[in-house]
Amino acid sequence: MTELFHHFTKLSAKIVGSAGAFIFSIIVILVWVITGPIFHFSNTWQLIISTITNIVAFVVVFLIQNTQNRDTESINIKLDELIRVHKMAHQSIIDLDKLSDEQINALEKHYIELSKHKK
Repeated sequence: MTELFHHFTKLSAKIVGSAGAFIFSIIVILVWVITGPIFHFSNTWQLIISTITNIVAFVVVFLIQNTQNRDTESINIKLDELIRVHKMAHQSIIDLDKLSDEQINALEKHYIELSKHKK
């Protein structure tokens, strides 16, 4: 199930982020605007675009979040590997994203102090 979801979100992100999707959305809006006089700019006419945009925005939020989570995790793994193989790197910062906010703040202060001494 999870693998199917990842495949779906990857494909969806590619489609939603394409030029074709942008052009399609512009066409939908133009059709909606052009049909305004036909429907006398009724509440139903307004409700149609409002409902469509709300549903699309709701779904896209989850799509973007899933894609961002996967990208962040991939970047963290790559950075951890670079830190691991570099002999001058501090191995303690591998898996930094798993530390608490207090631990991260303490490390940040430590590296700020180190940078002041290098100048």
